[in-house]
Amino acid sequence: MIPNAIPRAGNVETTMRDLGARLAKVRLSRNLTQARLAQEAGTSLPSIKRLEAGRNSSLDTLLRVLRALNLGDRILDILPNPEVRPVERVQHEGHERRRARTRTEAPKASDWAWGGEEDQ
Repeated sequence: MIPNAIPRAGNVETTMRDLGARLAKVRLSRNLTQARLAQEAGTSLPSIKRLEAGRNSSLDTLLRVLRALNLGDRILDILPNPEVRPVERVQHEGHERRRARTRTEAPKASDWAWGGEEDQ
């Protein structure tokens, strides 16, 4: 294991519980009730309770809550910037990728050979 590395979360449920607990702590640090956060986020109280409990919730609810807590702009920080580097642009002749391709194995040298055709 790499020293000082942050261990990955065990599973989705654990991550959801951790996220919910962190959101609850941020909400409480800002002295907001769940009802008030629901009102400011434009969502329902049960949705806030579900999110903070680490139960399944919608992406829409999460984004609304983050925006209400003034954290909405930070959500994109979890993903690397998808901009293509200039070197890649040159390699792709100025075009950006628009779709992914499935990886296929390189075709091997053919097993086919000129067979023992019968002399005519």
